[in-house]
Amino acid sequence: MLNFGLPGIGGQNQASQGAPLAGANEAHIKALSQQGNPGLTYGELMEQQSAQAEMMRAATEQNIEVPKVNFYPSRHPNAVKARKQDIKQAYRLLRPAKRGVFSPRRWWFGGKYRYNKHSHVCVVDGCDCETLIRFDNLYMRISDEETGRSLYESYWLNQITGEPQGFIAREGVTGGRAMRGTYCPEHLHLFHLLTKWEEEEDKEQKDTPKSIRDRVKRGVSTVAVPISVVKKKDNTPPMLQKYEQFFAELEKDSKAYSGINILHYRNPVTQLNDVTMIVFDLRIFQYELEQMEAQAAEAFQGMLQQQQQMQSQQASIMAPQAIVAEQQANEVPMVQE
Repeated sequence: MLNFGLPGIGGQNQASQGAPLAGANEAHIKALSQQGNPGLTYGELMEQQSAQAEMMRAATEQNIEVPKVNFYPSRHPNAVKARKQDIKQAYRLLRPAKRGVFSPRRWWFGGKYRYNKHSHVCVVDGCDCETLIRFDNLYMRISDEETGRSLYESYWLNQITGEPQGFIAREGVTGGRAMRGTYCPEHLHLFHLLTKWEEEEDKEQKDTPKSIRDRVKRGVSTVAVPISVVKKKDNTPPMLQKYEQFFAELEKDSKAYSGINILHYRNPVTQLNDVTMIVFDLRIFQYELEQMEAQAAEAFQGMLQQQQQMQSQQASIMAPQAIVAEQQANEVPMVQE
C-alpha cells in the first residue's frame, strides 16, 4: 500500500507512523497539497486516495497481499527543490526489487531481480496485477486530473491501434532495459506523476537562456504557429454545447461507478459519432450502495471491537494493582513493645 505522509499537529509528521492516505480526511489532503511540490495537486492526491481504498478492498475480498510502500511528499518551502526531492524519492521507490548480495540466485543468469518472471507481476512488490484487473480493473479507477484519461487508457492500450498492450517496466524506471514485469496500480500512478514532474522540469529548463543558446547552436529554432491552424474543428451542435460540463461529469463518474455507461455509435462511412446513449443501471447502483453500507458497518464493528479490546487490556492491567492495594490495606502493622 502506497502511503503519503500527512501533516500533523505542531509540525510533526504522521507518516512516521505509517498513516495511509486512504484514511485521511479532506482537511489533511488539502493541507498536504498546499505545501512542497506544486505538481502534487489536490486532485492527484484524491485519485491516489481512491486507488488506495480500492486496493484495500481488493486485498480484503480477494485475499490479495498488498505490500505497504511509503512515499512522503517533500515539505521544502522552495517549490523547485521540493519537486527534485519528490523525483528522487519516486525513482528510489520505483526501482525493481533486487535479490540480496549474498543470495546465490542473484548471480544466476536473469536472477538479479526478485520479480522478473511474469508479465502480470509488479516488479517492485510482487503484486499479482492480473487478479486486480479481473477483479475490478483498478487501472481504470485512477485518472489524470488534466486529461481525464485513466492509467489503463494511457499505459495499457496501444496509443496508435487502441489494442490492449501490457505496460512493461524498465530497470532504470524511465529508461534502461525492458523487464518482463509491470507496475501495480499505485506504483503506476506514482510513475505517471514522476513523468509529469520531469516534464515540468524540462519545460522550465528549456526557457533558460543557456538552453536556448544550445538549441540555436544545434540549428533548432522555434516557429510560432497560429492557434486557428492547429485547433481541431468542433462538430458539436450549438444546442449541445451547454451540456459539455454535464457530459464531463458523466465521463468522470462512469469510471468510478459501474452503473453509469456512455455508449457511442460511430458512423462507418463518415467516422463521426452519430448516436450517444447514457445508461443508468439501477440494479448496479443498488448493489454498490449495499456494498458501501456493508463496508461501513464492518468498519464500525471493527472499531467497536478495537475499543473493547483496549478496555479489557486496561482492566487486566488495573486488576493486579487493585488486589495489591487491598492486601496492603488489610495488613495490620506490627507494634514493637
